Amino acid sequence: MNSLLFPTALAGLVFAFSGHGQLRAQTIAERAPKQKELAEKLVPMKVEVHFDQFYAGNENPKQAVDLYLPTKRKSNRPLPVVVFIHGGGWTNGDRLGASAGVTQMARTGDYAGVSVGYRMSSEAIWPAQIHDVKAAIRWIRGNAKKFGLDPDRIGVWGSSAGGHLVSLLGTTGDVKALEGDLGSFTGMSSRVTCVVNICGPQDMTKPLMRAADGTPVADDPAVSPLLGGPVTQKLDLAKAASPLTYVTPDDAPFLTAHGTKDARVDFRNAEWIDAALKKAGVPSLLVPVENGGHGFHNAELDARIRAFFGMHLRGVSADIPATPVPDQTPRPSPQPK
Repeated sequence: MNSLLFPTALAGLVFAFSGHGQLRAQTIAERAPKQKELAEKLVPMKVEVHFDQFYAGNENPKQAVDLYLPTKRKSNRPLPVVVFIHGGGWTNGDRLGASAGVTQMARTGDYAGVSVGYRMSSEAIWPAQIHDVKAAIRWIRGNAKKFGLDPDRIGVWGSSAGGHLVSLLGTTGDVKALEGDLGSFTGMSSRVTCVVNICGPQDMTKPLMRAADGTPVADDPAVSPLLGGPVTQKLDLAKAASPLTYVTPDDAPFLTAHGTKDARVDFRNAEWIDAALKKAGVPSLLVPVENGGHGFHNAELDARIRAFFGMHLRGVSADIPATPVPDQTPRPSPQPK
């Protein structure tokens, strides 16, 4: 599979939920070899990367962003920013895993790309994760002049747990209780311009998945660690962690894509957020991926995502359909018996 396909193509490999095990945050030194290798690969693509930009006033490897900039910009104007937030069930994942998608955006010369790290549930429970990603958005605004970024044009994109966090960014720009106090730019806004949500959970009070026998899993193996206890005992906190709770008319426009056969995050989550946004008068597109699971690829969907960012971040007119698309993820060929 081409390593530079958009993250929808990689969702099943990099961003899918994992309810089992927890990964220790790598130290800066441990990350350096991978960063060096990636930076070398980006040279012919005319993309430069600024690794380990810490946004929380410390040097926690998880509380940092990587900034991807085109070496040749198409305009002298400040660059709009596409921010990617990785998945991994809030228990694992790494911002380097999003390098393919943000590289693709930066190499066009039209955008800067930012890949965001945040604390895992093994290190800090909710609401640490939303505090982190909001601090990252404020860091972008606080450093906009330094890097030639447009602080008023920030789009966010995430898959799985990352889809949950970008959905919260899109719906909680007016919720002071979720801002936190991390970083040097607490006086700045964490609002975003638009949201691309790939299979993100939207209502944490309801079971996200079912057991093999079809029984709803009440205490989700990824959500319970996030909340600090069984979901059934943390319903108030689960509601507070649900993007659906915060939908208001001033939310950012959404594009949501979700596999209709997703066994990890029920497809109804996509329907719920889409319906709530539309009821509030917020522009929302729901693109079902027919027969897609929790991780899928479709070339037409990638094109719609690019058009969505172009429309909301660069003012490029586009008519983006919400018609379903098929899952085009490559499958192994049957082996002869």
